[in-house]
Amino acid sequence: MGGGAVVVGGGLAGTLAVAALLGHVETVTVIERDRYPEQPVFRKGVPQGRHLHVFLSGGQRALEKLLPGTVAELEAAGARRMEAPRDVLTRTPHGWHRRLHEGRHAVINCTRPLLDATVRTQVLARAAESGTRVEVLQAWEAVGLLGGADRVTGVRVRSRDAGHAERELPAELVVDASGRGSRAPRWLTELGRPAPREEVIDAGVGYSTQMLRPAEPLRTAVVLEPRPALPRGAAWSPVEGGNRLLTLAGVRGHHPPTDGSAVPDFVASLDEPYLLDHLGTCEAVSPPYAYRDTANRRRDYHAPGGVPEGFVAVSDAACTFNPIYGQGMSVAVLSGLALRECLTDGGPRRPGFAAAAQRAVARASETAWLTAAGADRPYSEGADATSPRTAERLQTWYFGRLAARATHDPTVGAAFRDVTHLAAPPSRLLTPTVALRTILLPRRPGPASIPLRVEGAAG
Repeated sequence: MGGGAVVVGGGLAGTLAVAALLGHVETVTVIERDRYPEQPVFRKGVPQGRHLHVFLSGGQRALEKLLPGTVAELEAAGARRMEAPRDVLTRTPHGWHRRLHEGRHAVINCTRPLLDATVRTQVLARAAESGTRVEVLQAWEAVGLLGGADRVTGVRVRSRDAGHAERELPAELVVDASGRGSRAPRWLTELGRPAPREEVIDAGVGYSTQMLRPAEPLRTAVVLEPRPALPRGAAWSPVEGGNRLLTLAGVRGHHPPTDGSAVPDFVASLDEPYLLDHLGTCEAVSPPYAYRDTANRRRDYHAPGGVPEGFVAVSDAACTFNPIYGQGMSVAVLSGLALRECLTDGGPRRPGFAAAAQRAVARASETAWLTAAGADRPYSEGADATSPRTAERLQTWYFGRLAARATHDPTVGAAFRDVTHLAAPPSRLLTPTVALRTILLPRRPGPASIPLRVEGAAG
């Protein structure tokens, strides 16, 4: 095994990075600004903690490779499994998706406290058997990197308790898992390296989430995507404890309310009686909580010379997406799995390890980036909007036709879901059968009304 590693950030991405490192280094020190609660509760250190969290099928498969048995533990703790598109009724700008019983993909819905506590318990249990010693410094924060322009050799940390003591933590590998607010670009410039180029697509989306309890159990989730004529949307999903989370979203000037009394009027504006009728049968468990930091942002750490030896950025610290698409948790797992696979090929001491690992992490997020950026680009504006390249404009045109076809064409729809569930690469959308149906067949909308009847059976 290698020497020691430091993971900056003890949230989900950091915990999954620890899972990847087990058995490959002698020690892992996790730097966590917050303090973990004794019971699964919402905490201030997780900005999106009160909003819906889902594991797409691709994320679930990666989680089972990285931490076998964790999906079953989540379900045993109350997380809800829903087959798509059978149980997830989705209205797109192109109409509703047909309610097909494919048996190919499922999502797992739960609250963030349940997710964090379950994954952390699994990782710590495996750490005890791995030979890697794991230490978590709670209420400490990273304030800089050690080393020079060519190699990172550790982290400077400071206590957040009284006295604000500082110390240096030497490490062979530093993993930045500190999220979309990562300060690593600045730290790298302090070592004499240029900050990574950033690609930003900001649609100006804001959303709010409220926990509700329905009078009777409901078997389906409902997703209403924004469209140019009505830049508002919603997600209505079950979580553990018999509760549901209602997430409302809107583009600039259409942000949802944080006053619970104004929620019904916003839902009514979405023009979907099915959701409005069910909302009227629910009791509020919490007020709505807002979130506004939704820009898609990719830092080019994966470019040649993008990172020094001894440093890797994972998950949101490298590439972050509009959370409204529910990809972040799955990409965090895929990033952790990519890191582990690189570690098995020579470990962190191998020359060129950091660059190879960073490229692998970028590949793990590529599909999510393409789908989120493509969906948000029509709404992005202002100086912070990165201009699309010619190839990306062509991809946007093709994806628009494909997304419309996917609402009602079972062949195209299956490929569409394979990719949007992060279970297949984007090349799945370019196979001859899918491409010919997308380009040559007429572009027509999906069903105009919510599909309450299930079609077909899983083969």
